[in-house]
Amino acid sequence: MSMTSFLHSLKLSFPFLHGSTSLSFLSKPNSSLFHQPLKTPTFLPPIRAMKSMQGKVVCATNDKTVSVEVVRLAPHPKYKRRVRKKKKFQAHDPGNQFQVGDLVQLEKSRPISKTKTFIAVPLPSKNGKQEKEGTRVLGIPLESKQPQEQQA
Repeated sequence: MSMTSFLHSLKLSFPFLHGSTSLSFLSKPNSSLFHQPLKTPTFLPPIRAMKSMQGKVVCATNDKTVSVEVVRLAPHPKYKRRVRKKKKFQAHDPGNQFQVGDLVQLEKSRPISKTKTFIAVPLPSKNGKQEKEGTRVLGIPLESKQPQEQQA
């Protein structure tokens, strides 16, 4: 009796004898019995490595470009005291609306040029309201603004 006829006489019903199972399924025998694909959640929030930074405009001479200096606090490598670290970024300013000294927020975007990958956005005010020119702080009118009484 030859070896192949002997194997056919046993009639083993293992799927890997016929080549129907992939080898990756057999690579880990302990986990193959409990192999279930991990379900990923349907909604994943976008991962943003660098959200946004705030800085001060230090140069606005170029057309549609501002240079923004961002200051951050980092621990000193030896003394562990927090030290100010400054870095300048080039940001896109499409309307040439920012002047030197303005506080802006830098939003990450696609590369606009070799050095510009940020867009300068005006900072929202901290108190949530825009102050208008000529508003009264205390609500009391000034003497010059009061109606003058006519004396007879």
